[in-house]
Amino acid sequence: MQASFVVSLGDQAHVPILSFSATSPSLSSLRSSYFFQITQTDSYQVKVIRDLVKYFGWRQVVPIYVHDTYGEGIIRSLIDALQEVDAHVPYRSVISPSATDDQIGEQIDMLMRMQKRVFIVHMMPNLSSSLFSKAKEIGMMSEGYVWIITNGVGNRLWSMRPILQNAMQGVLGVETDVPKTVELNKFKMRWRRQFQQDNPTMNVLDVDCELLHFGLMMQHLH
Repeated sequence: MQASFVVSLGDQAHVPILSFSATSPSLSSLRSSYFFQITQTDSYQVKVIRDLVKYFGWRQVVPIYVHDTYGEGIIRSLIDALQEVDAHVPYRSVISPSATDDQIGEQIDMLMRMQKRVFIVHMMPNLSSSLFSKAKEIGMMSEGYVWIITNGVGNRLWSMRPILQNAMQGVLGVETDVPKTVELNKFKMRWRRQFQQDNPTMNVLDVDCELLHFGLMMQHLH
């Protein structure tokens, strides 16, 4: 909803909108002369997940995703891709962006009672942290369960607390591959120095790594 709102503002004001973070494939269908989706859409990682499911021969897969443009944008293409390898989606677990820990726990408990075993998690770290903590608590991170995370979580594993990283042991994930070039390393050093000068009370490691990717892309545009 936020991305669509920004697109409409750009159209009304006749101002170009360059998006480096909106990844929903559904945004590609928006009829706008002012919106440019620079980053790859989530449909690219669908192929990786499909091949993973095919390789292991899983026949039933349950998507767990957040109920917003980001979460729902990937689902149609994900289900289509799974059908290509004869994998069925018997149920979808949809979680509100404002869900509490208790509400997420109820969803996990229900999935356990339904005896579902293979899950694809597509949401941001704040929700996934609660989800995996609950799954660990009730024994759903043990042998016999399969958890696959999209790059919404995979790209940010480094920033999670050790206790959460421990809860996610055994999870399979998709992560954006950013080549470690000399140019990228130089940009990181410059950005960190500037960030620490502007924000002396903050830890630069707590800042989302996507800011680095955003800055590098901006350099390429100049």
